[in-house]
Amino acid sequence: MIGITGTPGTGKSTAAEILRKKGWRVLNLNEYIEKKGLFEDFDELRESWVVDEEKLREHFLSIGEEGKNLIVEGHLSHFLPCEKVIVLRAHPKELERRLRKKGYDERKIRENIEAEALDVILVEALENCEEVHEIDTTSKTPEEVAELIEEIIRGRVALPPGKIDWSEEVF
Repeated sequence: MIGITGTPGTGKSTAAEILRKKGWRVLNLNEYIEKKGLFEDFDELRESWVVDEEKLREHFLSIGEEGKNLIVEGHLSHFLPCEKVIVLRAHPKELERRLRKKGYDERKIRENIEAEALDVILVEALENCEEVHEIDTTSKTPEEVAELIEEIIRGRVALPPGKIDWSEEVF
């Protein structure tokens, strides 16, 4: 199982859709969580499902062979028992632009920009996964991002974390 994760607006869904069209097995984790009822509650303020990460991980451990050669896309995929996790990143200013385009409100935009600047998802991925890669999507096309993901999956490219630091951009 391969995880594609990152702050909302970094390009996960777009890259995953390109990979799906190329023949990869791709699962949208948010849709799957909702369909299987793997959430605890709905957070009205954040307009998102509250998920028990341990319960989610246990569920995916139980699917066994079904998880082979599966790409799981979603901002919680780094909590799953993935062979590799690819964290998509974007510069806070670009992230703000993308989130505005998607219609996010100011509070949600600020929350996501801060999470990106503080490496929240990257840190969680490093705590939960053995092999973590990091792609800066800021100035890449979705096709370039999808191609890099394929190269990482095939073991042809390694993009270890630690080269991206936007902490000074927000604070």
